[in-house]
Amino acid sequence: MINRLIHIDPTSDESLQGQIRQKLVEGILVGSFRPGAKLPSSRKLAEQLGVSRNTVVLVYQTLMEEGYIVTRDRSGIFVSEDIARRNVLATPPSLFNHQSRDNAHRFKGAIASTTSVSSPQNWQSYSYPFIDGKYDSSLYPVKEWREANSKANATKEIVQWSKLQGFEDDPMLLDEIRSKILPRRGIQAEREEILITTGAQQALHLVTELFVDSSITVAVEEPGYPKMRDLLLKNNASLVYQPVDENGILVDDRLNNCDILYTTPSHQTPTSVTMSMDRRDALLNKASEQDLLIIEDDFEFESNFLGQPHPALRSLDRDNRVVYVSCLSKVLVSASQIGFIVADSGVIAELKKLRRLFTRNPPLSSQRTVAYFLALGHYDAYMMHLHKLFFERWLTLREALNIYLPNCVNTGPTQGGTAWWITGPETLDGEHLRQKAAEEGILIEPVKRYFAQQQAPENCFRMGITSIENNKIRAGVEKLADLIHQLTAKHEEKLSNAKGKLLDEAALHKVLPGVQLECEMVYGVLCEIELWPDGSMTGRTGGLDPEVDSGVWWIENGMYYRRWELWGYGETKGYYVILDGDEMKWFDQHYCFVRQLQVKGYPA
Repeated sequence: MINRLIHIDPTSDESLQGQIRQKLVEGILVGSFRPGAKLPSSRKLAEQLGVSRNTVVLVYQTLMEEGYIVTRDRSGIFVSEDIARRNVLATPPSLFNHQSRDNAHRFKGAIASTTSVSSPQNWQSYSYPFIDGKYDSSLYPVKEWREANSKANATKEIVQWSKLQGFEDDPMLLDEIRSKILPRRGIQAEREEILITTGAQQALHLVTELFVDSSITVAVEEPGYPKMRDLLLKNNASLVYQPVDENGILVDDRLNNCDILYTTPSHQTPTSVTMSMDRRDALLNKASEQDLLIIEDDFEFESNFLGQPHPALRSLDRDNRVVYVSCLSKVLVSASQIGFIVADSGVIAELKKLRRLFTRNPPLSSQRTVAYFLALGHYDAYMMHLHKLFFERWLTLREALNIYLPNCVNTGPTQGGTAWWITGPETLDGEHLRQKAAEEGILIEPVKRYFAQQQAPENCFRMGITSIENNKIRAGVEKLADLIHQLTAKHEEKLSNAKGKLLDEAALHKVLPGVQLECEMVYGVLCEIELWPDGSMTGRTGGLDPEVDSGVWWIENGMYYRRWELWGYGETKGYYVILDGDEMKWFDQHYCFVRQLQVKGYPA
């Protein structure tokens, strides 16, 4: 019976019509329903499947219009015999030679890749996926995208964009990028200075094909983006691996013999540091002196959380030597991978020829959909929502690291981005930590793939915020902190062997009231704490987003206790205190080291 071949899934998001149509088409194409075979009447099939007759009638009507089935007067409904004429005759399996063949010697364009995957394919099944660049489906703007897609595919719109040549870009999208996206980066551009691409990666591929061959030396960041490194090596470029510090890529004499420099200035990949204005000026001056072309990859400019975002290098360029590459939010990749290049019109003209040769332009229907998504204000509203969401997660991760791993890790100062670069204890084996963390349902990203020349630091790893819900971050960091302490326990200072003097209750009452302390947060800014004689305390942090909090402290059973109003989740914590010169060390109730502070002043 036909109902054995058609299974209705009541939990499926697909409609009943859609499920029945799909199963009938599959059955026809694979031969379960042979050409000329008679199908049940709409009434009979409806009874067999337990659905309304109208549902089956609508399915049959659709299949007739598509040519899968036909009706014959007073005979019924049959599978169209034309279906068989469309298909290639099947070759008997016995004629096939399934023996494996090694074609590796024929590969002329194989990539000698140094990259590895950042996460397992089933990352969504892990409880705490701290993986950058992965996104859950709840972030997708379904309603708004449908509206933009509906407008783009209205009859009058199809008539408009279908008149464009196959190598042209949608002028509506070009204008929306010119007026809505580029001004936020300080960039002004004409249509002739913009090329639409299938994501940022295709943009980088086209730029590499145009400018790079075996005669070219390219400076890249170290650590840096591995896929760009692979593109350059595939074109036989000579690479100079330029170090990165807290201000971005270094500008020094090592760039003097380079032809091109590739950089990610907004939030450096993978450290997330933002290139300072002084460094940007120095880089542009060096480029002018040495006639350098700069490829600016600005893929993550939307995620600046502290202070104002710096202008793009392209906007500061007076010599037209910066080729700017960017894309729409990567959360939208599943719907439309739209990237773009901004450069001199002559460069764009040549890139357009290459794009036409390789892949043509992105589908015009997709371009018009993105244009409407921008024109209707959906993109701006969506990015504001994402910015708020990711900022909350970014702060939550920073706070959790500062609470659970205060003297164990260091992230360095950053102004944004969607991942933290974390340096753990010197004795930490980052790869071993990654494996053990995965067993506990925690995914962190290894950093080896970002290094090409230097030895990757074994105690470093990355934690991203795009793939994990805000309410899971704290618990995930707490579990990770426990694991790090277990893996480094034999190297950690304990209360029993710590250098200095353990303060008993009397000593605590003498030393703590009125003391001024200073410590460094995991993200590189200083925090000053004052313990007032009346049992109150205040704290202040430095940096771009200074914070102030107050709380209470007391001494009980030979331990110092404190409770902040906001910091430390407002929880009560108790510590044993060791004084070693002008250093104070805190140990928890399990005698494990927690934090080291500098004594900046004693009560008068």
